[in-house]
This record gives sequence, C-alpha cells and structure tokens, in this order.
Amino acid sequence: MGDTVALSAARAGTVKLGDFEVNRLGFGAMRITGQGIWGQPADPLAARDLLKRAVALQINFIDTADAYGPEVSENLIRQALAPYDQYPGLVIATKGGMTRSGPGMWGKNGRPGHLREACEDSLKRLGVKQIQLYQFHRPDPDVPFEDSVQALVDLQSEGKIKHIGLSNVTLKQLKEAQSMATIVSVQNHYNLEHRKASEPVLQYCQEQGIVFIPYFPIGGNQGGMAEVKVQTIADKYGISGRQVALAWLLKHSPVTLPIPGTSSVEHLESNIASANVELSSTDMATLDSLSDLQK
Repeated sequence: MGDTVALSAARAGTVKLGDFEVNRLGFGAMRITGQGIWGQPADPLAARDLLKRAVALQINFIDTADAYGPEVSENLIRQALAPYDQYPGLVIATKGGMTRSGPGMWGKNGRPGHLREACEDSLKRLGVKQIQLYQFHRPDPDVPFEDSVQALVDLQSEGKIKHIGLSNVTLKQLKEAQSMATIVSVQNHYNLEHRKASEPVLQYCQEQGIVFIPYFPIGGNQGGMAEVKVQTIADKYGISGRQVALAWLLKHSPVTLPIPGTSSVEHLESNIASANVELSSTDMATLDSLSDLQK
C-alpha cells in the first residue's frame, strides 16, 4: 500500500458520466479554501500544487462550487490547471444555488436569475466556454423546485452547460427533475455513518445509470462498536479506517464516484491508495450491516 508507483485513481475503475468517462475516485475541492470554507487558503501555492498532484495521480473528475470560498476554489483550479486541454479527459464540475455570508455560514438561493448569474460567473472564473457538469447545489424551499431546474435546462440549451446534475435531493425531487431534463449525476451526503436517508436515491441511480457522488465520503468518528468493526477490518489489511470507508463506497455500488477532499498531499495519496483495497465479501457484509449512526 505504501508503494507510490501503484497510486492511481484509475485503479478504482471508471464510470460513465453523461458522455464522459471518469475514474471512480475524484477530488472534492472544497477544503482547498480558508478556514470555514471562507477566503484564501493559508498557502495558495500549496493548494495549487495539490491540484496538480491530484491530476498527476490520474484523478480526472474535480468537483467544486461557486460557494467554496466563495469563488476561491474555482479560481485556484483555473490558476493550477488551465489550459485544461493539457489534461485529456479531465472533467471539472461545479455547482450553484448556495450563498455565503461568512465562515461556516451557508444560505440557499434557487431563484432562476441567481442560478443564471452564478453559472455565468463560474464560466468566467474557471475560464471555460461550457461547464461540463453543472449541479444545482441545494433545493431552496422558497423557490419552486421545477423553476430552479428549468433555469439549468435553459442554460444547457444555450450551450453554457453540457450536463445537469443535482445535489442534496430526495428521490421525489430527482424524479421530478428527470421529467424535465436528463440528469446524469446526484451528489448527496453519504458514507458509512450517514446513508439511510439517501439509500433509496442511490439504488434508483444504480437502476437508472445515474452517477451517485457521495460527499463527505469518509465521514467522521463512528464511535462505539461500529468504530471497532471498521478498525478491525483496517488492521487486517494494514490500512486506515478512512481507506476502509472509501473502499466500501467503491464496492457498495458500481455508480458511486467518491470525491474525498483534503488540503494535504499526504491525505490525497492515502485516499487514492484505497483504490488498491479489495474488501472481502465478509468485510462488505459487516460494513453493510452497520446502522446509520448519525444522531
């Protein structure tokens, strides 16, 4: 596991994302910003080097959002990786629909006018003419869901969006959006600890061939017997509990595309090494049986 020559996101296999094919370990670019996902990181050069290391490890799916920073993550991606044609097959996904008023503070805005402005601003920050995957970040209870989705449909018809994705949605919302557009991905909170709420969404995505992007894929400290079971499996393979969590996600469903985020090259490489882990059927049964531990 420590052999860096064997580190490659390609070892996780691939998944079809619309008409793109990407490796099944991506990179979530939320944590390359400042504390509270606000402002510049302490070391912008290190953040850009981290992004370059990610693509060097054959990560070809990077997920970001206008709200990360805000704007900081998208700007860092352009600074580090543009021109993008030097990385054939690289897909950069972003999101719109959330607002920021300070560190750790998040708001919702699903108004069509806001989504249009957000998308057009992301195009400029990323330095592209078309966003390969644009995701509605979170439904806004003050705006009809179909109005928000229609805004993305309109942007797609104008060529500003290639593919449409959703985030933080229920199965009902996913089906409603499907009646209006082709939805190629869903990004929901999902990991060993927190999965009951989105399990029906994942199963439906698997049936429909929709990519399921679990965010916070590693989770936190399970606690109690669950943590003991995860650590026992980790010790058997000589890996970390974080790697067990990622390996479980990869094997749990063929449509999962985990996007672990980090600001550390060491953690990035450790995450990619999870692609080398082949959990046994017994291990999978143990992990599958863990109850939803989120209070």
